[in-house]
Amino acid sequence: MGARDVLTVSAKGQVVIPQSIRIELGITPGSEVEVRREGTGVMIRLKNVRPVSKLVDGFGMLKYSGKKRLEDFDIGIEMRKHATKRK
Repeated sequence: MGARDVLTVSAKGQVVIPQSIRIELGITPGSEVEVRREGTGVMIRLKNVRPVSKLVDGFGMLKYSGKKRLEDFDIGIEMRKHATKRK
């Protein structure tokens, strides 16, 4: 997209920044932009880019101090326990 693209405003007042611009500027979900009025127009300026989270970034966040067993992490077993309690 070029310098004079037309964007549509949604019912909630949202606009979508074209993908090519998001990639070029490194805009990711959670990035902050500053919006201000300039005369009869609007200026949008990139304020803070949020780096993309990776699954490995969350490794080690949850701690468990008891005996570790594979069964403790089986969601199927937990679902069956919960289902039998309902009966």
